[in-house]
Amino acid sequence: MKKLLLFLIITSYLLPNTLKAQNEGEIAVAAAGALLTIGAGVAAVEQMKERAELTATQWILANHPELTSFSLTTLDFDGKRLKDLSATSVISFKIQEFKPTDNPVLDGKRQILFGFTSHGWITQYGIDFDKVDWFLIDQSEWMNMMTSYVKVASTETDDNSIKEKLKNGKVVNRGVKINSKLVIPFFKLSGDMYVVTDYSDKLKLLYNERSLGIYLKETMSLVQIERKNIIDIHYFFLNKARAAHNNYAGW
Repeated sequence: MKKLLLFLIITSYLLPNTLKAQNEGEIAVAAAGALLTIGAGVAAVEQMKERAELTATQWILANHPELTSFSLTTLDFDGKRLKDLSATSVISFKIQEFKPTDNPVLDGKRQILFGFTSHGWITQYGIDFDKVDWFLIDQSEWMNMMTSYVKVASTETDDNSIKEKLKNGKVVNRGVKINSKLVIPFFKLSGDMYVVTDYSDKLKLLYNERSLGIYLKETMSLVQIERKNIIDIHYFFLNKARAAHNNYAGW
């Protein structure tokens, strides 16, 4: 009887520690697996980013031979997961020219290259670039697009007034802001409402409460640029002028 009692006491003492050790081991294995999964996802996104930049560079070389010295980087891949990218309808690249020299400075013309994607552009094998349409714009074209966008998203109708406010401000969810002041408020719409303007022979622009919609006439595809990307692109085009005037407040 004493031996049985001693056995039960020892077992009750050791069993929780054994279970604890097993649980800790299982947790460690699960954590390691999660880290490997995350690492694989990060590596996959980085590989896709490099391939996207390579393909975009090849498109520039084939279609714009006037660009002989330039930098090209993506705006879209940092901090993104594979699931985020598969739902992306446009990828954008910053392009800036420079004068070749030792330690060159990026001080030349700035452009944005859009890659408009269609369904299935990311597969288990990576990016299918046959499902990407390319569109290159400069600062002047961007300002024209944003002016048309603001006109369709608000009651503002004067092009010169809109462009002046865009040059000194930024586009946010609720409209155009200069510093902390909302100078052009946007219409309040529900998520399934759109206002459309016929921008060019290639594009229609759509205002929705949280995105810039672009309808590609040739492919009859509707893509959406997130408001964050609009802000990033606007900043890319205009930050040099603002730096000269110490006017970064609110960015």
